[in-house]
Amino acid sequence: MSTSSHFLRPLIILGSVIGIAACQPQAADPQDAFMAKFTPYCGNAYAAEVVADNQPSETWQQDLVVHIRDCEANVLRMPLHVGDDRSRTWVLTRTTDGIDFQHIHLHEDGTPDAVSPYGGHTVAIGSADMQAFPVDDASKALFVENGLDVSTTNTWIISFEGETMYYELTRPGREFVVAVDLSQPVAEPPAAWGYTE
Repeated sequence: MSTSSHFLRPLIILGSVIGIAACQPQAADPQDAFMAKFTPYCGNAYAAEVVADNQPSETWQQDLVVHIRDCEANVLRMPLHVGDDRSRTWVLTRTTDGIDFQHIHLHEDGTPDAVSPYGGHTVAIGSADMQAFPVDDASKALFVENGLDVSTTNTWIISFEGETMYYELTRPGREFVVAVDLSQPVAEPPAAWGYTE
């Protein structure tokens, strides 16, 4: 084999490997895959319960229902019903650089609560089964303005395990986790406050 052929061989092999790799299907973006996890459940309501809370309150002892109500191309809206309180809606939005997660709190007449909206945006790619949302700057300012400085270190996590979705709030000294049972839909609740129907 000539010297030139000896040096060309690795280049030919490398070119073949690159060509083969280019023909392989690309792995789905984890954040797109995460958003797609909700597709089978769109339009349905599911029972939920608090499974961890190191600062328990009577509010969260009531029946909980999560209604995966609106599934648009890049936006998911999920009202959270806490007993007869229909003020809360979780909103996930696919952005150009990740996923945004906001909590919308409305009064019964549809007007926004003083602390609304608040939430965070992903800073890491996460996985198809779990995304974390550290508190964003706008929410930090809102919390401080309303005397909720302790919440300026919040991180929210939404994850899937089997047929259960978990919503988690965490910060130093605080743990709060809601488990949503996706195995069986329940009766659709009344429209959340702020919705017409």
